[in-house]
Amino acid sequence: MRKSEVLAAEAVSCLNKALCHLKDIWEEIGIPEDQRLQRTNVVKNHIKGLLDMMIKEEESLRKRLVSSIETCRAQMEKVCLELQLPVFEEEPGISMLQQEKNIRTQLEALLKEKTQRMQQLKTLLEQDQDLSDILCSMLYGIAPDSVPSLEQLEAFRQHIANQSAEKVKRYAEFMDIKRQIILYMEELDHIPETSFEKDVVCEDEDSFCLSRENITSLKLLLCQLEEHKAKNEAMCETHREKIQQLWDRLQVPQEEREAFNEHMVMSKKKNLDALEGEVLRLEELKLRNICNVTDAIRSEIAVFWEKCFFSVDQRQAFAPYFSETFTEELLALHDAEIQRLRQHYEDHKELFEGVHQWEESWKLFLELDKKATDPTRFTNRGGNLLKEEKQRAELHKSLPKLEKKLKAQIDAWESEQGREFLVNGQKFLEYVEEQWNLHRVEKEKEKLERHLKKSKQTEEDMLYGTAVRTPTKRRFLGTTTPNKSRKMFNATSSLSSATSNSTMRSIYGGTVCRSPVPRPPLSANKVPAARTPGGSKPPQPRLQGCNKENEAQLKGTPLSARPVQGLQRQDPARHPELHQHQPLTPPLQR
Repeated sequence: MRKSEVLAAEAVSCLNKALCHLKDIWEEIGIPEDQRLQRTNVVKNHIKGLLDMMIKEEESLRKRLVSSIETCRAQMEKVCLELQLPVFEEEPGISMLQQEKNIRTQLEALLKEKTQRMQQLKTLLEQDQDLSDILCSMLYGIAPDSVPSLEQLEAFRQHIANQSAEKVKRYAEFMDIKRQIILYMEELDHIPETSFEKDVVCEDEDSFCLSRENITSLKLLLCQLEEHKAKNEAMCETHREKIQQLWDRLQVPQEEREAFNEHMVMSKKKNLDALEGEVLRLEELKLRNICNVTDAIRSEIAVFWEKCFFSVDQRQAFAPYFSETFTEELLALHDAEIQRLRQHYEDHKELFEGVHQWEESWKLFLELDKKATDPTRFTNRGGNLLKEEKQRAELHKSLPKLEKKLKAQIDAWESEQGREFLVNGQKFLEYVEEQWNLHRVEKEKEKLERHLKKSKQTEEDMLYGTAVRTPTKRRFLGTTTPNKSRKMFNATSSLSSATSNSTMRSIYGGTVCRSPVPRPPLSANKVPAARTPGGSKPPQPRLQGCNKENEAQLKGTPLSARPVQGLQRQDPARHPELHQHQPLTPPLQR
């Protein structure tokens, strides 16, 4: 039995006891039956009214529970639909009160979830509105009154994150471009004129609309300012070059140039104005000194003629160069010509430098070739001979390579330009070949002169005898100084010695080297009697080498003037291959 039923039985028992107690009191008092009936009816009505009231209250509670269940169920279905959640499934077999509690609790949770979502949606909508205003972009496509799903909220948050990142990127780009624009405007002394320029420079950064159109306009403005600055710099550089040329031509003092140094470095608007004013001033000064300026330009033209290897015909083709009537038109022609020559040199600078390098190498080659024929180079100290041989070896390698490289460059240039590349009025390879031919002719000429000189000397020796040459101070190891007593010959001995010298030099055809072994002085030997040249016998070949020194003393030839054995020059007629100088490198063949 339930406790409620036990309590109900106890209530009935208490009611019966109460009625019995009332009955006893009434009997004891002696209340008549009709009054008892009346009083019992009052008690019944009171108990019945109390019970009816209680039943009514409980019935009202039941109705409220039913109504609450129905209402909560309807709201829960609506909220589940809005939240895009499945409908709540009620637990079967539970009382009405528990059912109402469960439904109400679930409804409260759903309503809280709805409220949170709507609050998040409101926050995201506000952020999206702010970002859209700054970026000038479209709002995110979501209804502000409907409850968003979790997926919609996540997508909305991602959109806000992307927009925020785009805002940061555009803001950084805007600040960088703005900084450059302000810097360029300061350098150009440019004052913002349009409303857009004023918004960029003067307004607050946070209030600037970071739309794509505005960023593009910013970049366009920056490009315009950069072009303007580049144009100013180019104009300033042109003016500087012009000023430098005019300074040099007009021989402006260094003090005036240093006072203008500030404008020769910076390229701002004020510098450009100053440079333009200086150019105008120098142009007026140039017109007043037109003669000196023309001469200065002619000096520059002559320099470029040399650099570009112009021939005489090419130089004479510029007739104003030789005019003595100095006018503005003549000066203008000279200005145009120097500009043309300067551009011509810059266009073909690599070729001209290569030709110049070849000429320098050729000059060095000729110099080394000339030194190779100088007998005194063996007496130089400090390793000069070794250095010369190294340079000769380097030239032997570099000249053919350089000529081959220049030939390839000239062929390519001629194919591209459609005309010949001339050096001093002729083709470069012809010029190179001509230099080689001139070198060979010069070598043949020197060889012929040496041969003629030697033949003439031989004839003089045969006719008049060998002249006494001053000996050099160089001595071989172990030699002794000749005694002065050698000069103490009488006239007859001197005449006989001179005749004998002439005869013996004619027989042997040259001089011999002093023996490195020391010999006694000539005064210690017995002086031989004078003989006629025809009566003398030629010395035996085996003994000739052993008596060379004495023969040299008798013939009167200085010992140091005679070449060392092995270094004496060979006869060109007997050994022509030793006197035919071969160039280091042959000229290139076309």
